[in-house]
Amino acid sequence: MKQENRGRLTKDGIRIYDPSDSAGMYAAGALASRVLDAMSEHVFPGQTTAEIDRIITKMVDDAGAKSATIGYKGYEHASCISVNHVVCHGIPGDKKLKDGDILNIDVTVIVDGWFGDTSRMFVAGKLPRKAERLIEVTHDALMRGIEAVKPGNTFGDIGHAIQGFVEAHRMSVVRDFCGHGLGRVFHAPPNVLHYGRPGTGARLEPGMFFTIEPMVNLGRAETKTLADDWTAVTRDKSLSAQFEHSVGVTETGVEIFTLSEAGTFHPTY
Repeated sequence: MKQENRGRLTKDGIRIYDPSDSAGMYAAGALASRVLDAMSEHVFPGQTTAEIDRIITKMVDDAGAKSATIGYKGYEHASCISVNHVVCHGIPGDKKLKDGDILNIDVTVIVDGWFGDTSRMFVAGKLPRKAERLIEVTHDALMRGIEAVKPGNTFGDIGHAIQGFVEAHRMSVVRDFCGHGLGRVFHAPPNVLHYGRPGTGARLEPGMFFTIEPMVNLGRAETKTLADDWTAVTRDKSLSAQFEHSVGVTETGVEIFTLSEAGTFHPTY
């Protein structure tokens, strides 16, 4: 059996991995998380996102791992860094961060063939109150989604948990992007929507590996992609935030592969 084809497929095309495969996911997830743990000291007013990406690239190389994004569909960086109203896929560049900027840093690494994918929010300087509230709601929405992961539930249950929580705080869930299956590949079925109805979608089974990565806007949910074909922004220029974990379904619930060893997954908790 080829490594990328290990496990079986459900009728929905979702791969079911063996319990022993969690070790590979934990190793990849731990490195991705350690990289982001280290970024806290590199995010400050006057810093450039290009310099942050350079540091990330070096950390991944020094660990003997590979970046999943360098060379992916022509992308040239080891991270996506999305500032303020950029929803996702922000390209690192030479523009300097300003006091009060919020940014999502997203990294995916490959360790011994396994993919570790995670993102979290950072703050340059003093955090404005409205941005703080957005970050809190987005983080807590992710955790509500993760709490819905257990055998017998559906992917619609995950999306409903996230959507209901976000909209109760009068914010909006981005619908143009979603989480995804991963393991020995970067992107695979299923699409993990961050909105939905309870009881809909594929049923969760032990051995499924996927990301949950809600993007939440202070304003409306609509996005547009800029001319670079990567950078997605809010159409109304409202602030956007995102958190992402890679998770696996177990016999009794869920395991999170990308927990922060330093306890800094949330920038203000």
